[in-house]
Amino acid sequence: MEARLVSAAVVAVAFCSLGASHRTANFVVRAATGEIAHEVGQAAEKYRRELAIEWLGKEMPNWFQPCPITVEVGPQLGAGGATSFIFDHGDVFGWQMSIQGSRERVLDSVLPHEVTHTIFASYFRRPLPRWADEGASSTVEHDSERRKQQRMLVQFLQTRRGIAFNDMFAMKQYPRDILPLYAQGHSLATFLMAQGGKRKFLRYVKEGTDTDDWTTATQAHYRFASLGQLQMAWLDWVRGGSRLPPANPALEEADMKELVVADDARQPRPTGDLIHREPSTERLAVARVTPAEDFDAETAPGPVTTQSSRPPSVEPARTIILEWAPPASPATKAAGQSIYRR
Repeated sequence: MEARLVSAAVVAVAFCSLGASHRTANFVVRAATGEIAHEVGQAAEKYRRELAIEWLGKEMPNWFQPCPITVEVGPQLGAGGATSFIFDHGDVFGWQMSIQGSRERVLDSVLPHEVTHTIFASYFRRPLPRWADEGASSTVEHDSERRKQQRMLVQFLQTRRGIAFNDMFAMKQYPRDILPLYAQGHSLATFLMAQGGKRKFLRYVKEGTDTDDWTTATQAHYRFASLGQLQMAWLDWVRGGSRLPPANPALEEADMKELVVADDARQPRPTGDLIHREPSTERLAVARVTPAEDFDAETAPGPVTTQSSRPPSVEPARTIILEWAPPASPATKAAGQSIYRR
């Protein structure tokens, strides 16, 4: 409880220190100027509506309590952000979001990434494996950001920082070596969605998360006999340049008809039902990577862990030799160092 109160106090101070605010149906945006606050608020509502339709097949009902967003915009700021929320007995509440970067990256990458986390939280109403949550959220970013993930992935595979799928699928918390998780999660989510669309991917993640039996879920949804077989098929795809197949209108139409109709429309209980009892589950915080060219290794602090109501457990760093080392290209070498921001 103490950690949560400190976290809330820090967010409150940061929120009040900014100069202007803008309120929408689901967000309260605080930024240095009214223009930025208004622009981010309208974009957040647009992404919330459009991405919910894209992922779930329909819009979500309004939250009973808006999500506060703190925004810092500057040409020299690295693009990054974090969103946290609390799961408790099937409810999700206590939204907090902070985003920063250039105006372009805030609007076309950071904001849609963070809004996707809120859509997943509202639908699944439970923590997801880190690779699936971050990997899928990064697929909605600008093409330039996605290309950076691909370049970093190649670098990590060449330097033996790849994560074995058996380990990656089990991660509920961020590992110490976090950047390979982002890159592999992004790549694997892209690979799987290319074979069946977004709703099939969500059904797969839901079954695997509900049963904790990823082998059976993988067999049922993608017909790979094991996570090891999936890993090898994915590696072959990466070796081939991660080329996506041509768009398949028939597949897209079928995917649109198979709406995810579980509990995504169920609203959390009103706040009055919650204030008389202590939430039983920890706050889950999710974040994204700061691009390499925006990172000053000389002055920036080291990586930080996610923020929670109690110290999160941290998985030990695990690697696997993925036996793939094509000649390093100039683009790969230029990927550089990145940091994890909350």
